[in-house]
Amino acid sequence: MSHPLIAIVGPTGSGKSALASFLAARFAGEIVSCDSVQIYRHFDIGSAKTWAHLVDIADPGEVFTAGEYAKRARAVLHEIAARQHVPIVVGGTGFYLRALLEGLFPGPQRDEALRERLVQREQRRPGSLHRVLRRLDSSSAARIHVNDISKTIRALEVCLIARQPLSKMFEQGRDALTGFRAIKIGLNPPREELYARLDRRFVDMVEAGLLEEVRRILAAGVSPNVKPFESLGYKQALAVVRGQLSLDQAVASAQMETRRYAKRQMTWFRREKDVTWFTGFGDSGEVRQQIESFAELKTSMNPY
Repeated sequence: MSHPLIAIVGPTGSGKSALASFLAARFAGEIVSCDSVQIYRHFDIGSAKTWAHLVDIADPGEVFTAGEYAKRARAVLHEIAARQHVPIVVGGTGFYLRALLEGLFPGPQRDEALRERLVQREQRRPGSLHRVLRRLDSSSAARIHVNDISKTIRALEVCLIARQPLSKMFEQGRDALTGFRAIKIGLNPPREELYARLDRRFVDMVEAGLLEEVRRILAAGVSPNVKPFESLGYKQALAVVRGQLSLDQAVASAQMETRRYAKRQMTWFRREKDVTWFTGFGDSGEVRQQIESFAELKTSMNPY
């Protein structure tokens, strides 16, 4: 018999973590992070890190792929199920969730030399990689945002090494997760209310000590070029610390980019199969009641 697994999706700022904590208390659950920044040690405030499995598992300079996440997360899911607890997977990194539940295609390994050449080309001619991808793999280019350099590089890497489009390799099948039945819960807050929250997000992080955290990370010898510094909030905070942006400029940049990121997340999760959507935030009492009833119905679990 398959074991229930709850997956909570939605845009940043929608209250996914608060909802996960509520459901964990009600259904003897254990929270599993699905966030590509929370995996890194020391990057706490800007990632809104709370306790969960798969938090603080990688050093800042370590390359951590969706495949590695899926491998570790599946092991954790089985450990939680063995304790007769319910895994509650929560986070905004949609590609990690898809890798966990559906598996990944059998693509080629990373080629760091090739990647470096692609990065250098993009730096010389911004936007050029996505234009090349449109020629080589129009289907993948249509799915990948022009500003998502990481995914663009991976798609080109596959095309150049495997000599076939990434979209074609997706057709070869994946190793989907077995032994679990996923109950996917989506949070869809009213847009203007969400934006109001997001506009406060970076300011709240700064007030919580984000700039001091960035200074500590740099003082510990971590390179400013590591991947977590590319994430929203940390990118702007790093620019302030290095004197490249004023605080007001950083706030404006973070607000604009966070709104755009939330839109991209919703576009991604709207394509996710079998998600039951709830209108509102995860810290809303009314929304929690609706989701609790839904979870009881779908999992046949008795809340504690």
